[in-house]
Amino acid sequence: MEQVIKTLIYGHAFFGGLGLISGLVSIFVKKGGLKHRKAGKIFTYSIILSSLLSLIVARMPSHENLFLFLIGIFTIYMVLAGNRALTLRSKIKNKADWKDKLVSGLMLITSIVMVLLGIFGVIQKINNSILYLFFGAFGMFLTLRDFHTFKTFTHKKNAWLINHLGRMNGALIASITAFFVAGLNIQTIFIWFLPTIFGTIYIIYWSKKLKSNIKPFPIKNEEP
Repeated sequence: MEQVIKTLIYGHAFFGGLGLISGLVSIFVKKGGLKHRKAGKIFTYSIILSSLLSLIVARMPSHENLFLFLIGIFTIYMVLAGNRALTLRSKIKNKADWKDKLVSGLMLITSIVMVLLGIFGVIQKINNSILYLFFGAFGMFLTLRDFHTFKTFTHKKNAWLINHLGRMNGALIASITAFFVAGLNIQTIFIWFLPTIFGTIYIIYWSKKLKSNIKPFPIKNEEP
């Protein structure tokens, strides 16, 4: 059993590292170009595989970790929602479909559970309960924004692109955080927050840029 767990952990680390590298590449190459799309596709599959393996490991005997399990779900949501956002264009469809709502709905439920666990943990003075509150509240904010976008994307300029960039960059932030926490074994609570803070600033910068008169860069409709 222990050998199986080690194999799963190595697989998780490998795909996580591949996702981190390809995610960084997608940031620095031309947005919407061929290299960006290829890097984005590698990032999508790598992060999903890495996160799925983390869900298994986080429930294995002697490795149970509810928080990492929920973060794995959070990361998968980011990637799936980021790719689903590519379809939120009036020339593709005029309303969100069940897949869009399912991805965001499941994450909304997960976020509520995280917030409740965080509140309970804070009351009981359980270590790191603030992390449940932080990521749970963040997840609720993102998913509620999703449902708002579902109603407005047909007449809101670049809504699909803003949503795509926000969710995919959010998934990259999660992979960077995992690298520091698991890869470099930095266990301070600040390392959980810092990548999210700096990453959010980057996302806000791009969101404001896209809300201006900038032409949306070409991104083909591709789903994972």
